[in-house]
Amino acid sequence: MKRRLSTSVAGLSLLFAATTQAQTTGAQDMDARARAAAAASRAKSSDSEAITSNFLTPGLANQPVSTVDNSRSFTPNLACQQSATMLELLVQPGATGDISHLAIAQDKDLDGHFDSNLTVPVPVSGICANGVIACDPGSWNDCRSFQWDVASSGDLKLTQVDLPALSGCYCVNASCGANLVAGNLPSVLKDLGGGVVGALTSADPRIGVAQASIEGPVIRYTGAQTTACTNSPQVLATTYRANPTAISGDASSASQASSVFTALADSPAGNGKAEETRSCTIEREITVKAWDFEDIVAASGAITSTSSCGTGCLRFEIRGAGSCGSSPPVYAMTFTPLVPARIRSARIVEMGADDWVQGRINGQVVGYAGKRPWTGDALPSGDCRISDDPWYNRNPIDFTAQLQAGATIVGARVRGGGGGNWGYVTVEIQVDTNCEVSERLVDLCAGYAGDTACRLTQEDVDGVETVRNGVNTGLKPLPQTRLFGTGRCTYQYSRDFFLRTRRYACLIDTSGTTQPDLSRAAYIIDHSTETLLADQTRRADGSLSQTTRAFALPDRPTVAACESVCKTRAPSANSGVAPAGTVAQKQNVPVGWDSFYHACTSDNVCPLGPGEVIVSNCGCLDDFPEAVVMMQTVRLAGSDLACTAASR
Repeated sequence: MKRRLSTSVAGLSLLFAATTQAQTTGAQDMDARARAAAAASRAKSSDSEAITSNFLTPGLANQPVSTVDNSRSFTPNLACQQSATMLELLVQPGATGDISHLAIAQDKDLDGHFDSNLTVPVPVSGICANGVIACDPGSWNDCRSFQWDVASSGDLKLTQVDLPALSGCYCVNASCGANLVAGNLPSVLKDLGGGVVGALTSADPRIGVAQASIEGPVIRYTGAQTTACTNSPQVLATTYRANPTAISGDASSASQASSVFTALADSPAGNGKAEETRSCTIEREITVKAWDFEDIVAASGAITSTSSCGTGCLRFEIRGAGSCGSSPPVYAMTFTPLVPARIRSARIVEMGADDWVQGRINGQVVGYAGKRPWTGDALPSGDCRISDDPWYNRNPIDFTAQLQAGATIVGARVRGGGGGNWGYVTVEIQVDTNCEVSERLVDLCAGYAGDTACRLTQEDVDGVETVRNGVNTGLKPLPQTRLFGTGRCTYQYSRDFFLRTRRYACLIDTSGTTQPDLSRAAYIIDHSTETLLADQTRRADGSLSQTTRAFALPDRPTVAACESVCKTRAPSANSGVAPAGTVAQKQNVPVGWDSFYHACTSDNVCPLGPGEVIVSNCGCLDDFPEAVVMMQTVRLAGSDLACTAASR
């Protein structure tokens, strides 16, 4: 193995060395040499077919590989084993259109000799990307589905499965058209061979297909064993496909035994800094508060009764018995503003008495009800109980400003005698009891985000991991809708996020790290122009020297606005199948069209394939709108096929 790897490395070194040393003549300048090298490189690697034929196929098949200018060549040994023909498929259609004979020869150990043969025991009525379908010959009845599989011994076999386990299926027998296999033999061979190769490479990931060639009813595959020179297909590099999480642990174990890793870890750049991990959150706080009257105004004192006068409105009554003596009693209640901004109005809305009542606010007389005026502290004129009719005053007296300014005392001074010795004052207060909603973003990460010594290593947004180990995962949470508050104050809010949890790694000690000197690069970038190159160097004595010199880029060749392509189409039978049957049975016209795009030749000629006709000639084609329509059609068709409970 060491000898083979050495041969491969030496061959690759020769390839790259010869490529970079293109032959020149004394008359050629740098620009001409560069153009010649670019043209030679394009000739060898302009497209995937050129790369495959010039490098990949000969590299895997143990054939010579030449340099870009074809001046030198070598034979690489990139694989442990090669076979001139690792797989061969022979197809013979029958009179009913079915493939009556399908024989597959396999070289399992890649020693150049076939050691396994499979003759498919059923007629092939349909072909899938990963299997075949067998039906009654010439019809689409009693169909069975088979998937390509590989036994533990490495032999190819067919395993019966349900049709949904297969993909890309289409019909080839007479029930879907005439001579479908013979008329499309190359594509039939490629589809069958592709399914077989897919099964083989899935069973043994080391197998690589270098080349496929078609000769009449036969397709042959040249193959090689790559990635490991061992008889076991479960090599370390391929086991990660089944268990990707094992890579991290294995990498850590490998690093401990690596001299390169140890040297870097022990260097000043590796251990000359100390980091702290700091966690923080960015949280959206939405608070909903429900207000009641008692939360806004507190009432106490000689309150006789309380009644509602609407939403956020209460009426308080002060009622008491009077006296005809020299000191009529005063009944008072105190209103204390708890949230003055939510007080809408405060009024004395009614006074009534038999004989007199005097309304007072903070000790000051503001109104009265009685048989004669009573506007001062002195007693009113006249005797008590000279009439049986009560007296009322319903002119509102506003004291909103006083209440908003602070605690306010509302009093009722009552004078009466005999049977008429009562008086009352009614106070009405209206407040704003609407729900209060407040929203704020509490960002506890702003300091770390603005610190150049800190870098974001982890981020979780509403349970979705968006950053892992400093790398964006590409995941983004959908906007969420949440409920806030309770009862009558329940609100629904939709936001991009509600909680971000972050973790930063912050440098706290860089004393052992030697920072690179970037002053020269910064000087060149800041002081150079398109025609002038500035430089700054340091002399032996430590002083700086600035220089300038003329600078010009070579003329750049013109580049075409686009790659010239053409669009063609060829007739194609609608031979697709599904669990419900063949597609052609559901269509009025069982023949459709396949569209193709080709890169035009250097002389702007469209390279037509078999049966193709030109739809759009060579040029800068833009079929993006058509592609969008097709993708949207497929998307909507898939949505229409979804099962729902609703009747349609």
